[in-house]
Amino acid sequence: QVQLVESGGGLVQAGGSLRLSCAASGRTFSSSAMGWFRQAPGKEREFVATISAIGASTYYVDSVKGRFTTSRDNAKNTVYLQMNSLKPEDTAVYYCAARASSYSATERALYNYWGQGTQVTVSS
Repeated sequence: QVQLVESGGGLVQAGGSLRLSCAASGRTFSSSAMGWFRQAPGKEREFVATISAIGASTYYVDSVKGRFTTSRDNAKNTVYLQMNSLKPEDTAVYYCAARASSYSATERALYNYWGQGTQVTVSS
């Protein structure tokens, strides 16, 4: 069983930055690919970013490429999402998720464990 706890959300003005963290419990973190998803009010949860188990491979949705960066520290069982040049349309609850696989993925259904989410609000 893996438990995930996100932190770092908050209110920021457009153009600002936030860094989300996701702390994982369990001994399988270093063999698990991780993903970030977000859900805005009235919309479905969408893929944002993913990173492979050893961090060699990352992938981003087009709308955040060049602005967001995901990384991980396996010694700390933590994955990060650095968000720069934030826009109002980035406002959402952000979730981290873990796979029972070392390969990164963009599909929600391929993730086995989810955090409780952290709110990010970007004001214009």
